[in-house]
Amino acid sequence: MPDGPELFEAAAEALGLKLVSAVPTAGGDINSAWKLGLGDGSTTFLKSRAGAPPEEFEMEAAGLEWLGSAGGLRVPEVLAVVREPQPGLLLEWIEPDGGLGEAGEAALGAGLARIHQTGTGAFGALPPGSPAWGLHVGPVSLEARPVDDEGQGFGGFYANRIEALAAQAQDRGAIGLEEMSVFETLRENIDEIAGEPEPAALTHGDLWSGNVLVSTGGEPCLIDPAAHGAHRELDLAMLMLFGSPGQAFIDSYDGVFPLSGDWQERVRLWQIQPLLIHAVLFGGSYGSSAAAAAQSYL
Repeated sequence: MPDGPELFEAAAEALGLKLVSAVPTAGGDINSAWKLGLGDGSTTFLKSRAGAPPEEFEMEAAGLEWLGSAGGLRVPEVLAVVREPQPGLLLEWIEPDGGLGEAGEAALGAGLARIHQTGTGAFGALPPGSPAWGLHVGPVSLEARPVDDEGQGFGGFYANRIEALAAQAQDRGAIGLEEMSVFETLRENIDEIAGEPEPAALTHGDLWSGNVLVSTGGEPCLIDPAAHGAHRELDLAMLMLFGSPGQAFIDSYDGVFPLSGDWQERVRLWQIQPLLIHAVLFGGSYGSSAAAAAQSYL
């Protein structure tokens, strides 16, 4: 069933309201999105994708609620998950208002640090109440098998994830055998590269600049998570890959949850994950960029 009036009517019905209007809006790289006007005068955000499993949006909803419960930053309120005529997610409408200023960057840094201070007990831990579907970024599956983090670092878990992502990218023709060998060598050396062990932190999991919505008044809000237990530097590295947080962000984060003195040496290591995800989704040069990042540690 394609996007259209039946989907919009079903979304309004899920809220017990009458549909007044449906206007396309920005909603990410793979989903369609709309601003819905409702009979009580309110507006809401709807995202949907034909063929997507409903569990994808249920997982996102659970992740938003988990991040919101940490209290560090605002996230949109989850209103409903739509299953028919095609899966979708209804969220509180947050009016966007341009980019972050210095004060907004500082608020983002401090808020993200507070979220990261929320432990999850295991690498790969999933949001409470999430469906038995596993961790995904869009349709791309990530290794999310929980691993007890006591006395262990994130390196081995991360190496397993990179191996699984590289296999998906190879299946799609996005990387070749030579690049696969680079990831295999990285795995063999991961304990020397991944730094001192840290407890599993609650991470956004897909934190590029486009997933930081700036609301009216300059308040940073988190959207589109793949929330799970991971190394906190993973979120920082992705922000630096698809965006460039300023010094106010780093200083504010470090003031709340001090970073290791050598954390910047691992930025390219953690960027391998989003690069491989993009290789699976979009192909192009992302696979070779991921391999180059891995090679820089060998």
